[in-house]
Amino acid sequence: MAESKQHAAGLRVRKEVLGAEYVEAALSKTTAFDKDFQDIVTEYCWGGTWGKGVLTKQQRSLLNLGMIAALGRMHEWELHFRAALVKNKVPLEELREILIQIAVYCGIPAGVECFRIAKRVLQEEGIDASQLKPRPEA
Repeated sequence: MAESKQHAAGLRVRKEVLGAEYVEAALSKTTAFDKDFQDIVTEYCWGGTWGKGVLTKQQRSLLNLGMIAALGRMHEWELHFRAALVKNKVPLEELREILIQIAVYCGIPAGVECFRIAKRVLQEEGIDASQLKPRPEA
């Protein structure tokens, strides 16, 4: 079957957001059992949403962080937090606000887990958040 334009766009954006190395490693593990699933993820998730423009990659990253946290899918949440931080250059102040909003709307246990993961990712990426300005008062 020929690759559609949407699939090609999805593969391009998927690599831009998650990193080519990560995507190529994931796709290299594809078997006959999950090939169709990976094609759907690439074509519709990445090509049909991320690849359509309209929203920026930063906006899509923020949406994903909230939705994935609400679903409690922390492995995926970590992947998208790292992508938001490193690839999509979402400012640390905005990420902090998203995590606080996740804690309020998804529950404190979800917020605790997201902050725990975020702090580990920041450390792994060599990002010092100690100089982050305090949140503004209401």
